[in-house]
Amino acid sequence: MHDFDYEAPVDLDTALRFFAERNGSARVLAGGTDLIDQIRLGRYAPDLLVDIKKLPELNVLECQEGGLRLGAAVPCSEIYRNETVVSGYEALVDSCRIIGGIQVQNRASVGGNLCNSGPAADSPPSLIVLGARCVIASAQGQREVPAEEFCTGPGENVLQQDEVLIEIRFSSRPPRSGSHYRRFTPRNEMDIAVVGVGASVTLDETGERFVDARIALGAVAPTPLFAREASESLTGQPVNDETIARAAELAQQAARPIDDMRGTKEFRIHVTGVLTRRVLAAAIGRARGEEEGTRIGH
Repeated sequence: MHDFDYEAPVDLDTALRFFAERNGSARVLAGGTDLIDQIRLGRYAPDLLVDIKKLPELNVLECQEGGLRLGAAVPCSEIYRNETVVSGYEALVDSCRIIGGIQVQNRASVGGNLCNSGPAADSPPSLIVLGARCVIASAQGQREVPAEEFCTGPGENVLQQDEVLIEIRFSSRPPRSGSHYRRFTPRNEMDIAVVGVGASVTLDETGERFVDARIALGAVAPTPLFAREASESLTGQPVNDETIARAAELAQQAARPIDDMRGTKEFRIHVTGVLTRRVLAAAIGRARGEEEGTRIGH
């Protein structure tokens, strides 16, 4: 493996200074579940790894009146063990439960999963449908980027060489809202999505009409996709099979998949429609407070 220096700062300013001084030769070590393999395989050859697990700003997990603050280094297992997150941000919990196995979930973070920026990553669709905002910091200050704009290509994102994702913020959830994320994999042993779909819905007082909806797709384009037309097609519409089928059709039209060892373009487009219908049905059920009969995330 490539030789590198290691630092574990305990304050954010020191960490940001390392990145400012190293001219792109430093990389963030959060969970390390992807990065260590990438260094071993020669994809990256950093001169310095900066371990951010000790930074308080990156370990915040707070549910307040204004919404949820999720530090970029918070392990997945802490997220799905938080009852407030489970009850209000269900799609996020769905994603966290299927990012690797239990051992990985005790180390891996949503922030790291997002920054790895894999097209088939499980957290970005959930972040997109929940309207997450990514808080990015450098020695020069902070900026925010909507989750749907964070990834720019396979393994690429908006972070500059001196920037670090420090936090992901979510607005408070409206009454009668629900969300869900689900993926298709060919077998349990292949822990990567062939297609992933997330959805969030808000219903009116009767529970029979959409007030708002967001749909996002994974593994069907170079980046996770916010299916805007599919989402907007639901606003103000009745909750019925026809409306959901139309949204699923528009989600299929938004997909831009490739053929690879995990599936063909045609198959991925078909599965996108199937999962969109199922994910919307589950999100609607959660918004209505109904019991679920499906396994989370699958």
